[in-house]
Amino acid sequence: MVQSVSALRKGMRVLRLPAIHHDANLVVVDGSMGNLLIDAGTSWYQGLQVERIKGVLGGDAELDRILLTSKRYPCSGGALHLSQCFNGCAVHIHPDGQGALETGDFFTTWANRFDSDMPPVKAERVDDGEVFALGNGQVESISIPGHSSDGMGYWIPDQKMMVVGTLIPRADRPTRWDLPGGCLPDLITSLQRILSFQPKSLIPLQGPAIKGEQHIREVIEQHIDFFQKCLDDEGQVPRSVPRPAQTALWYSPHPPWPLKENESL
Repeated sequence: MVQSVSALRKGMRVLRLPAIHHDANLVVVDGSMGNLLIDAGTSWYQGLQVERIKGVLGGDAELDRILLTSKRYPCSGGALHLSQCFNGCAVHIHPDGQGALETGDFFTTWANRFDSDMPPVKAERVDDGEVFALGNGQVESISIPGHSSDGMGYWIPDQKMMVVGTLIPRADRPTRWDLPGGCLPDLITSLQRILSFQPKSLIPLQGPAIKGEQHIREVIEQHIDFFQKCLDDEGQVPRSVPRPAQTALWYSPHPPWPLKENESL
């Protein structure tokens, strides 16, 4: 399934390829003068992801570049294969994640927790505020550390939409900061920064878009409140929250948080 998040008046398309198993959501942004992919998923389903992307772009269309929200394996594991299948297109990541990608570091990428190797891939840096012009629209990179120091969001101003990756795994799942490069205070600052954009649509790591300015504010404030309580308790997660599975990039609060968004496959 491909979900059309919305479309610009003059035709720029933004399409979410729903997450498969451990993979992150993939987002294809297709403009009049270029295109790009946000996140690459794991290496487990990389062949299928190539076919999904080709189905969206159509024909023999190439992919111009891949932007990663994080070095974590669910976001970056398929980057090498996808790049190779699209004429060696550039892979971009925050400078703090370049070394991990280029050396295939299976620890800081968390690939080891998936019993997987991390395919090394040459990566180009993407910096806060960098703009990727696509003709009838653009994508702007936004530094949002917290889950990891290389965390990046991608803002599509014409649609007031942001792809936030691991910072918000899902509306009802606060992200972890106890993985390599994580920082609890940075989580709060990054979420507050997202609120300052007043987005009308958020694409989380997994699951459907979180829509509506008021609903997004409620979701983000719930995440901020959770992290602030943890910070006030010297970084301790509430005892009611179970220990995460080894592959989980998030906590699962108890009792569960409300979830309005449901995936339809």
